[in-house]
Formats: sequence, C-alpha cells, structure tokens
Amino acid sequence: MENKIDWVSVFLYAAILIFGWFNIYAACYDESHAAVLDFSTKHGKQLIWISISLIIALVLTLTEPRIISSAAYIIYAFVIVLLIVTLFVAGVTKGGQSWIDFGSFKFQPSEFAKFATALALAKYMSTIDLDFRLLRTKLIAGVIVVVPAVLILLQHDTGSALVFAGFLLPLFREGLSPTILILGLLAVLLFVLALLINKFVIIGSLVAIALFYLFVWLSKRTRKHYIWVAGIVLACSLFTVSVDFVFENVLEPHQRDRIYVLLGKTEDTHGTGYNVYQSKIAIGSGGLTGKGFLKGTITKADFVPEQETDFIFCTVGEEWGFFGALATIVLYLLLLLRIVRLAERQYSTFARFYGYSVASILFIHFLINIGMVIGLVPVIGIPLPFFSYGGSSLMAFTILLFIFLRQDQDHAKAL
Repeated sequence: MENKIDWVSVFLYAAILIFGWFNIYAACYDESHAAVLDFSTKHGKQLIWISISLIIALVLTLTEPRIISSAAYIIYAFVIVLLIVTLFVAGVTKGGQSWIDFGSFKFQPSEFAKFATALALAKYMSTIDLDFRLLRTKLIAGVIVVVPAVLILLQHDTGSALVFAGFLLPLFREGLSPTILILGLLAVLLFVLALLINKFVIIGSLVAIALFYLFVWLSKRTRKHYIWVAGIVLACSLFTVSVDFVFENVLEPHQRDRIYVLLGKTEDTHGTGYNVYQSKIAIGSGGLTGKGFLKGTITKADFVPEQETDFIFCTVGEEWGFFGALATIVLYLLLLLRIVRLAERQYSTFARFYGYSVASILFIHFLINIGMVIGLVPVIGIPLPFFSYGGSSLMAFTILLFIFLRQDQDHAKAL
C-alpha cells in the first residue's frame, strides 16, 4: 500500500488551527493594528508560529519513524535537563517560573516535556519481553512520568504538571489495573469533602461504612478482611487529616482561592473569580449564533484577562455563539476519536502506546481548558491545543501529533 499520511487528521488539525487564529485575531483586535500581516501584534506573531509549526509538521512526515523511536530516551533526557536548567535561569512570569528568555523570544520547556515523556514511555513499554504485571515495570513507568511532572511542579506550573496524570489512560490500555483510577477518583472526592465538611464527620462516615460492609454486607468474615478494611479506613483518615497541610503548603494562594470560589465557599466576582465570571457572561451573551466576527463587545473591551490564550474559548462563545462553540468541541472530539482509531490499528506497541498518549494529553487539555472557562473546574492555566495563542504550545502540540501521524504512515506502508 502507498505510504500516505492520514489526511483526515491533518484536515481536523488545520481546521482547528485556522479557526483558532481567527479567534486570536478577534481577541486581540485593534483598529489601529488590524493588518493581518502586522507581526508586531499577537495575531501576526501567531502566523509566524503557525508557519514554523507547519514546517515542523512537514519535516516530521518526511522523517524515518525509526529515527524518532530510537532517539526517544535521548529526547527525554534532553528535555529533563532543560526543565532542571529552567529552575535556575527562568524569571518569574505570572507566578510561574517556567519560561526561558532568549531576547524577545520566550521558550517554555514544560510544553515539550509532554511529547518527550510520551516518547520515552512508549519506548519503554515497547521493550521486548516486558511484563507489565510486574511491580518493577510499573514503578519504572511511573518514574518516567513523575520526574518531569515534579520538575514542572517545582516551577509553580501546576496546570502543566496535572496533564501528566493523563498518562494513566494509555497505561490502562496496556493492562494497568483500573483500581488505581478508582483510588485516584476517591482521593479527589475525599480532598473536596475535607474542604467542605468537618473532618471528624468524614472519618465517622468512613468507620460507619466499614462496619456496614463487615457486619451487614459481608456474609463471611476472616482476619484478612478485618485487616484490609482497617487499613483502608486508616489510610483514608490520614489522607483526610493531611488535606489542610497539602492545601496550604503545596498549592499557591491564588490556586487555593480559585478552588474555594469553585466550591462555593467564597464568592469573588471582582478578584479571584473575575476571569470565570466575565468569561461566562461573554459566552452566555453570544446566544445561539453569536454576535458576529469582531463584534464581541466583551471581547473588544478586553474584560476577560488572557482571552487570547487560556480563555480563548470565551471569544468563540461570544462571537460565534452556541453553534460555534459546539462546532469547536465537535472538531476536537473528531480528532481525538480519529487518533484513538489510528492508535488501535497499529501493529507496534510503540506506535499504539504513543498514539493513546497523544489522545490522552490532548483530551486532558481540552477538558480542563473548556471546563475552567465555563466554571466547571478550577482555573489552572493551560492552553487549548492548536487554538490558544503561543508559540511553545503550538509547536509542541504539532510535534506531539505529527510524530504519531508519521508512525501511522509507516504502518500504512507496511500494510
């Protein structure tokens, strides 16, 4: 079969890219700088990043796939070094320390850590005779993910660090027990409950549930059952008690405030909750069909901070309305489903695992970004893939996607 790239994925990528640029143009629109090719503006600079990203995409489609897979550990190690260097040389920008300055150009290594980690993890998971049932194998896979996540967390970039949790999804595809996902969800639930409810009430409820399980639900009881239930209750109780320490010492003050606003413990439409408050007004004012391109009054007045980056979706809602927002969501869902379909047909573990990693990273970004814009999740500041303004994120996402499309291209050739 002829060696061809998957043009459906390329079309969806291009559609999201183009529509994203139009919304960046609208979000930054200024009549005195309305020229499309004015490279002093953000929409002009984004055209430069788009051009560079397209060149990168072309180069990747022409690169031998085995070169990329062979260099996976080298790329990962190089990015880890960059993340360490960032901790020492980066200045503080918007509370974070994740940008390296090269004159007028700013570079964010954490964006590139995502595809580097995906490559290294895929390389490891494709090792011959690897037994994922072994604890040692799971621990090594965990270390590959945790190391960059911790380095990014030390840069006070919680949003980017959180994205690395998405690697659990491809690991499940390879046989990781869903118990870990269940425990993770329970930990999140306990964390939220500990912030909302008296901790003694939570611990008492845990004990009551344990007693109900042991003496009402469980027909046969052994010493092993008692030990397991007691251990789980103790672990959950210790976790509940430690929430305050984690909340006060790990999260930044603005992140704590945003969580409180989301949970309804405080209401601050002029401070911490201002972004989301204005964003929801902008999206709601668009109605079904929107106010029209460049006619968004809230967008024009620049009421929503970061409306060309993290909050770009509110521009879609105001100017293109419900139908425009729905079309954007559909484009992303189609791309995600396409990537999963392509990943599932791969004959190599490397390509399959990497494909699922691509889908997972894009999904986490898509879910959190749109969720925070409409007030469903805390504001943690991560871009909408291929859509938000920014050179580092656009180039990193393009590399992430087209490495996989090149792997799939190799698969098509083999068929």
